Amino acid sequence: MKEILTLVPGGIGDQLLFFPTLEQLKRHYPDAELSVVVEPRAKGAYRTNKYFHDGSLTIVPFDFKDRNGPADWGNLLGVVRDREYDAALSLGQRWAVGLFLWMTGIPTRVGYGGNGSMFLTHPVPLKPEQYAADMYHDLVRGLGIEAPRPEMSVTLLKEDLDWADAQQQSLGVAESGYVLIHGGSSQLAKTKGLDKIYPAENWVEVVRGLQQRQPNLPIVVARGPEDDEFVRELTQATSNLKVISPPDVGKLAATIAGATLMLCTDSAPMHLGVAVQTYTYALFGPTDSAKLLPNVDRAVGIQSPTAKMADISPNTVLEKVFG
Repeated sequence: MKEILTLVPGGIGDQLLFFPTLEQLKRHYPDAELSVVVEPRAKGAYRTNKYFHDGSLTIVPFDFKDRNGPADWGNLLGVVRDREYDAALSLGQRWAVGLFLWMTGIPTRVGYGGNGSMFLTHPVPLKPEQYAADMYHDLVRGLGIEAPRPEMSVTLLKEDLDWADAQQQSLGVAESGYVLIHGGSSQLAKTKGLDKIYPAENWVEVVRGLQQRQPNLPIVVARGPEDDEFVRELTQATSNLKVISPPDVGKLAATIAGATLMLCTDSAPMHLGVAVQTYTYALFGPTDSAKLLPNVDRAVGIQSPTAKMADISPNTVLEKVFG
């Protein structure tokens, strides 16, 4: 098999969760060229994918969530037909996605059973109760691959590691290590009404508790493009809090890799923490942590007792961290 197309709608976290499936495809078909159809907002995840950097993986931007008309789908169809793919794997379960795959003429079309599966040649059972990376990896069974899922991992560029090292030196935390806090205040989550944001006043109590128990361990808060207000509240309410602003996913991953541990919410940085094997404590509201975290000691989900993020007490967070 020489050319494999994958359709991966969703954000950066979904792309990272799909990395083990891409790894499995390359292990089984080492000479294959991979293409990933990805939403523009999430293509930055591939800065941390080794196959993108060695030239064997191509990114095809397409906004699955936009109101795409026939012309948009037609343009994508033209791009796909130009490559003459041998197989396609799709996470998308919409009827339109199945029809699109059928129209491509790709001989082997793998996806989940359900809506649109009539257009697939090899539907596989959808098992949403398991860890998402395992659910995505189930797609390779449609190609007859029965190997276990590879661990999630990312590739860190030297320039990203150098950037993180320089920032750590500037903040004075290069020798001591640090606790990294990522609040993850996503505007998309707010727009969709998703309960994924832990209140700033609760974070303040967590920071104070960490400082009381480990006064010599610096605390660094990661500031994303939408986190100005969150970071301002934390720095005004606490002392000695340091701030770092990674400009892209690669530098964020390098920052997480340098941390002693990370506290975060259900977000893309959580998956990066898993990938770089930093001890990661992630807060969950209505989402089941078992579906988004692997069953490993380094990744701990802190589940709200009421399915509301605000109801996770700061003491609960501190007890998880300090045992």
